[in-house]
Amino acid sequence: MMAGTVVEILVAVGDSVESGQDVIIIESMKMQLPITAESAGKVKEIKVAAGDFVNEGDVAVILE
Repeated sequence: MMAGTVVEILVAVGDSVESGQDVIIIESMKMQLPITAESAGKVKEIKVAAGDFVNEGDVAVILE
């Protein structure tokens, strides 16, 4: 994930996601970029909110 500001969260706790599914949209250098799930699973926790600044390597969504 690139550093940027969280624009939109596309999933909620309890949602099932597939590997490669977009889960968050961030804005970086005036571009909106999707952040995808690295694996399939159920969303256990969302660690960011819209408007938060995130850095490369930050954990945004925890799957179980």
